[in-house]
Amino acid sequence: MEATPFKICLVNRKGGCGKTGTTHQLSGAFAKMGLKVLLVDMDPQASLTQGFFGPEATEAISRGRSIVALFDDTYDPDPDKILIPTPCEGITILPGANALDDFNTPRPTEAGPLQTSVKSFLKEVEDRFDVVLIDCPPNLHLCSWNALLATDFVMVPIQPEDFGAQGIVYVQRAIDLALQKYNPNLRMLGYLVTLRQKLALHDAYEQQLRSLYGEQVFETTLTQK
Repeated sequence: MEATPFKICLVNRKGGCGKTGTTHQLSGAFAKMGLKVLLVDMDPQASLTQGFFGPEATEAISRGRSIVALFDDTYDPDPDKILIPTPCEGITILPGANALDDFNTPRPTEAGPLQTSVKSFLKEVEDRFDVVLIDCPPNLHLCSWNALLATDFVMVPIQPEDFGAQGIVYVQRAIDLALQKYNPNLRMLGYLVTLRQKLALHDAYEQQLRSLYGEQVFETTLTQK
């Protein structure tokens, strides 16, 4: 199946809103369509990587064979060494690592060339993949900022309740800043309602989201049983 390659980052300053789970599920859906998928685990918790290999195997991946190689000058980020096939056909991952915390600074625009570490790497491997999905940590520090500068589209998973939506304004500010100075082609793909339950609170909040953001909210929602 031929397709125009594209990149999506999943970002929200709120934790526990389904970013990693959504990334995982999307990768499987794209792979079933016959697309070659690259996952970039930008979260120092490395939950996406653990989802494929388990915590022990993830912990055993050396810094130089992980996402850290893009930020630490000690290592050569050779794609053939740091891109790991997953057990799922068609899905490759650039694994996360707890050591990424050392580089996830809270003032990303002051990080110099490190701001575009991911963008530069993806440019190098763009001919290998049809889809790139970038899973971000629950903050807007250097890791998420790298993703915003490297991607084509932003998807914001959001739980339909007040605490789940508190980060929206900050995400939009970060997108606006990236658009102004660094990534003029960046586009909002949409808000994805996740962890939806049959609760009056969730009904009301989803309705409010759709009233505020209209077509930017995906029709599909991810429910939690």
